Amino acid sequence: MADPARHDEQPQSLGPIAGYGDWPAFLAREDVPADGPGPRPALARALGLRRAVASDLRVEREWRTDGIHGRELTWQLPYGPRTRAWLLRPDDDGRPLPGLLGLHCHGGVRSVGAEQLVETDRQPHPSASRLRDAVYGGRAVANDLARDGFVVLAHDTFSWGSRAFDLSHPTPRLAGLIAAREALWREEGVAPTDAERFDAIASLHEDSLAKAAGMLGTSFAGAVATDDLAAFDVLAGFEGVDAARLGTFGLSGGGGRAVLLRALDDRVRASVVTCMMATFASIVPSELDTHSWLLNSPGIRAAGDLPEIAASAAPRDLLVQYGERDPLFPIGGMRDADRALAGTPGYRGSFFDDGHVSSVAMQNEARAFFAATLAA
Repeated sequence: MADPARHDEQPQSLGPIAGYGDWPAFLAREDVPADGPGPRPALARALGLRRAVASDLRVEREWRTDGIHGRELTWQLPYGPRTRAWLLRPDDDGRPLPGLLGLHCHGGVRSVGAEQLVETDRQPHPSASRLRDAVYGGRAVANDLARDGFVVLAHDTFSWGSRAFDLSHPTPRLAGLIAAREALWREEGVAPTDAERFDAIASLHEDSLAKAAGMLGTSFAGAVATDDLAAFDVLAGFEGVDAARLGTFGLSGGGGRAVLLRALDDRVRASVVTCMMATFASIVPSELDTHSWLLNSPGIRAAGDLPEIAASAAPRDLLVQYGERDPLFPIGGMRDADRALAGTPGYRGSFFDDGHVSSVAMQNEARAFFAATLAA
C-alpha cells in the first residue's frame, strides 16, 4: 500500500501506479543492460529490462514441519512495496544444496503470488488453496522439491501479492470498468469475496499498467523480469545454497518467466517450463486476447520467436512440458515449438494428456529432471 506520509505516494495523484511512486525515478536512472551473448541484448531492449538489487533482507519467521525448515522472508527493491517470499529446505544439517527459484503462475489471481507453491505451518490464503487445487493437483510444489533435497525460493513478483498496486483510488476509466463488472456480478447473482473482487480489478488494471510501463521505457514483462532477477540474486547469495547449481521452474505465466530468466542469466543451469511454449505465429492473432501482457510483450519478436529465446541458453538443461488439451495454446503451435527446439543441446520436451495445469505426473517428471541435472 502507498505510504500516506509521502506526498508523491498519494494514490489519488499517482492513479494507475499508486504504491509505486518511486518506480519512474528508478527507471530513469537505470540503464538497460547492453551486453551478453546471442539475443540477450535485443531481449533486454525489447523488455526495457533493468537490474535491481534487493536490500534489507529480513527473516520474518521460521518453522519446521514435515521434514522442512521454512523461512518467510521480505526484502526491499528500489521501488514499490516490500517483497514477500518463502525459502524452504530440508530440515538437515545446513550443508550447501542446489537452489531452485519457483515462479508462480499468472492465473488472473493477484491477491496472492508465490503462496500458491508453498505450504507453511499456517492456514493458507483462500486464493492460494484454490489455485493449488485447480492447477497443481492439490500439491505444494515447492515443499515436494525441498524434500527432494533442494533449497527452494518462491517470491511474489511485480504486481502480485505483497507487490500488488494500490487500487483503492481507481482512475475514472478503471472505475467505469469496475462498475460494469459489478453490474454483471449483480445480474448473475454473484457475491465475490474481497480477494475475488481484487483479482478482477487487478486484471482490469493490467492494461493501464502495461501502458504506463511502456511510457516509462520498460514493459510489464520487463518489470516482472526485474523482480525475478533480483529474487534469483537473493537465492544465489543465501547461506546454504550452492550457487553453481541453480534452476528455475514455473507453470503458465511462471513458465514464460522461466524462459526469460534463463535467457537473461547464465547462472540458470536447468529450467522446467510447464504449459507455456508455442510459436508466436500460432498465438497472434487468434489467441491474442487469451493471454496477458506477460506474454504479449511489445517488441519481443525482435529478440526471436519464443522457442528461439528458450534455445538461446543452450546447452543448459531445459525441460518443456506441453499439455495436449491445453485450451490456451493451439496444439499445432506447441508441436511447431517442439520441432524448433528438437536437437537443441540440453532440450527435452514431453507431451501430456492434460490441459493448462501442472499435473502430478508433470511434477514427478520435473522432480526427476532436477535430480538428474542439479542434484548429482
